[in-house]
Amino acid sequence: MTNIFQGPKSSWIWLVIRLYVGYQWLVAGWHKIVDGFDASGFLKGAIAKAVPAAEGAKPVVQGWWAAFLEGFALPNVGLFNFLIPWGEFLVGLALILGFATIFAATMGMVMNFAFLLSGTISTNPNYLILQFILVSLGGAYAGYIGIDYYFRPVWRKAIARILPGEGNAAAQRA
Repeated sequence: MTNIFQGPKSSWIWLVIRLYVGYQWLVAGWHKIVDGFDASGFLKGAIAKAVPAAEGAKPVVQGWWAAFLEGFALPNVGLFNFLIPWGEFLVGLALILGFATIFAATMGMVMNFAFLLSGTISTNPNYLILQFILVSLGGAYAGYIGIDYYFRPVWRKAIARILPGEGNAAAQRA
């Protein structure tokens, strides 16, 4: 049985999803770069959400994640003020161009998980689902219409060199 989500013809489906999600990331990152971004308020708010709002209520943010935010992210907020806007922008640009598509979508999922774990709902679940579909169903064809198409032979050779023996099967999937 043929999988309609894999193969060169399906790459048009992936192009639409890539362009939509990529544009959202690109614009979000660009606004943060141009307008300035300070994650400290967001981080403090997420840490505060680790405490239940009412007696018997469950906290919005898990304690282990709040500990990470308080112990690492907040003291290094300058790093996050740089990483978040540029990460969003570069993920968007890569998805739009179809460059390192699976890696870009995966990094977008990592950011979305971090935002969700921090208690932000917004549109993150929608993008997370689309990126998961892009990675799991789209696979190698997600970037077929894009720069990935031209880099596939290079990546196949690199994978074969890095993973001799097993690399041939891995290279065929790349």
